[in-house]
Amino acid sequence: MDEKIAPLLEELTRALGDLEKTGIRAEFEKLIAFRVPPDVAKESILRKFGGKRKILKVKDLSANIKNFELTGRILDLGEKSIRPQAGAQEKPSRLYTGVLADETGSVLFSSWRELPGSIGDVINIKNAYVRIWQNRIRLSIGEQSPVSKISDSSLPPLSELSASKKKKLIDIGAADFSVDTVACVLKLSYREILVKGRKSRVISGVLADETGRLPFTAWIELPGIDIGGIIRIEGAQVRMFRGMPSVNILSSTKISSIGPDESGKLAFTFESAAKDPVPIKIQEINSRDSMFDVSIAGNLVSVRPGSGIISRCPECSRVIQKGNCRVHGKVEGIWDMRIKAILDDGTGSVSVMFPRELAEIIYGKTLEEAEQLMFSDVSKDAVYEDLRRFLTGRYLAVRGNSSRSEFGISFVAENAWVPEEDLAVRVVDLLRRLGLDEEDGQDKSSQVSGGGIELA
Repeated sequence: MDEKIAPLLEELTRALGDLEKTGIRAEFEKLIAFRVPPDVAKESILRKFGGKRKILKVKDLSANIKNFELTGRILDLGEKSIRPQAGAQEKPSRLYTGVLADETGSVLFSSWRELPGSIGDVINIKNAYVRIWQNRIRLSIGEQSPVSKISDSSLPPLSELSASKKKKLIDIGAADFSVDTVACVLKLSYREILVKGRKSRVISGVLADETGRLPFTAWIELPGIDIGGIIRIEGAQVRMFRGMPSVNILSSTKISSIGPDESGKLAFTFESAAKDPVPIKIQEINSRDSMFDVSIAGNLVSVRPGSGIISRCPECSRVIQKGNCRVHGKVEGIWDMRIKAILDDGTGSVSVMFPRELAEIIYGKTLEEAEQLMFSDVSKDAVYEDLRRFLTGRYLAVRGNSSRSEFGISFVAENAWVPEEDLAVRVVDLLRRLGLDEEDGQDKSSQVSGGGIELA
């Protein structure tokens, strides 16, 4: 073997694992055969199969990231046989699944090959990647992911990592598997669903404390628990739905009511937690993977393409293009309207989606009126252009949920309004910054009431 190539293959092996098994060696030799310089070929292989690896903690994991290194302790480990579908030529394989944890959180994992460790052991994984499975992140260990057992580690012991973490609602996220928390019940509803052909009653609602709110689902009865009650939850599982964590109460979860003596020592009451959320900075929205039921305010600096009248599939409600749905093929679409805009408050910006109900309110036109505009104009973008003229630059407050995806942070609005009182304060502040309240002999005291401004 060429002396220049051998060291490069060793580097690739250390970074990417078994080159023969993964086909990387053949790819490398193919580049060499085409007279690609060895160093350039190595960098090309690393970019394609690996790239620059980052060392992450469990709390750093999010959807669709890849090629990172992580060290954790195995909390749970199992295996199951995967049988191929009838007629397939593949042989039965084994899938290893479990829970991996470090001092920042825990995460489900899956591996198609046996791991060099058992429950309680610490392993190091290179070239790992994250996928979404059943609405939560899952650490995937592939054929190109070298795994090694670490004998000495600074990670907390198994007993400590296995214990449920006591957390405030704002701190619960995708890296949590089991949590303890104290919160009050803001909303409560019941519904029946079919589980394996049998009817089952599910309780859902919203929890709140002094830090924020989160949805919850209970698969068991909650006797004595009602709206306004403050409860202690121990051993609840965290599930992800559309990028948002949800507290899942199972048969193994302990639920108890907080009495008056203990509730008096808490930093919140039902009355304080039930107040409408005060607008926060968009910078804070962008710093978190998700936030539930929060408010932000800023200027609409851009109306994005895809706003206006759209057509949806009658079966799955996906947006269709030229009468074709990605899942159901040729369909007769149903008209709908939405607005996708960029909201900026000076600390950051975020993409906000307004569904039809809100789009009609802030646009000032119903879907039917927008259809008339579209059909009366020769341009198919008539509604979009009208939205841009009408909305760009307007100051708006919105309330809803934010979540992070591979495309960044998105905010789905559930309510929107013009914050008149805030607008009045902003105008007074602008006058002050312009020096209009500092003229000699003139009283420029400002009175703000009812959203209006009166300069005396």
